[in-house]
Amino acid sequence: MVDFEFKDRYDINDLISLIALLRAPGGCPWDREQTHRSIKKNFIEETYEVIEAINKDSTDGLREELGDVLMQVVLHTQMESEAGNFDFDDVCDELCKKLVVRHPHVFGDVKASNTAEALSSWDAVKQSIKGVSKQSEMMDSIPVELPALMRAQKVQGKAAKVGFDWENQDGAFEKLYEEINELKNAVGQNNQANIEEELGDVLFSCVNISRFLHVDSEEALKASTDKFVERFKLVEELAQQKGISMNDASIDVLDSLWNEAKEILAGKQQNGGN
Repeated sequence: MVDFEFKDRYDINDLISLIALLRAPGGCPWDREQTHRSIKKNFIEETYEVIEAINKDSTDGLREELGDVLMQVVLHTQMESEAGNFDFDDVCDELCKKLVVRHPHVFGDVKASNTAEALSSWDAVKQSIKGVSKQSEMMDSIPVELPALMRAQKVQGKAAKVGFDWENQDGAFEKLYEEINELKNAVGQNNQANIEEELGDVLFSCVNISRFLHVDSEEALKASTDKFVERFKLVEELAQQKGISMNDASIDVLDSLWNEAKEILAGKQQNGGN
């Protein structure tokens, strides 16, 4: 039996001690075996579960999932503490110092009366600290591990800050049409490598348009995917009701079912989901 004090309510210090105990001899075999690399995907999964709780407006879910993310932070920190590199206090110290330095409009003499000015102040300090002189260096600082749409939108935003941008959305739309034609040509030539490249250019152009329209491309695609899944489920139900085999049905029949499902769901939305 490990030496652990059970309480009615725990705090951050208890969490730090608990993770250290789980990693110690006599603790949990799984926890002791973990490394930064072995659990890096867990961190991503837990973060997305936080996003899911936010999207569902679930206060209870958010509290729980934030705890899971915090556990990941403490677990990774404990690994470094065991190696003698840094501990949780060092993480908090560095974060607080960074927040103070990057908010000169709060803790210094810089003026920021709105969000745009505050963000401009933050970026200026960040570039100064990192010794960045080129906008491309700021692009390099965007993690390549981000979801592709999210990274594309951030990269485009960095380029736009130095004027490398269309004057308005019309230019972005024209570029999209151009890229679509280039994709069609690549398909006609049956060049798989070129097809992949041109398809990427089409997606990148779509992201550019979303930026001009002040739409988060990642969230927009997520919503469209969710909508597709909802409609597809209804198509399956309709096919079953009508005795239609989806595997054997023609595309015209399936398209008819799709349009029917679309009308049904649109009607539900007009009636408040009832």
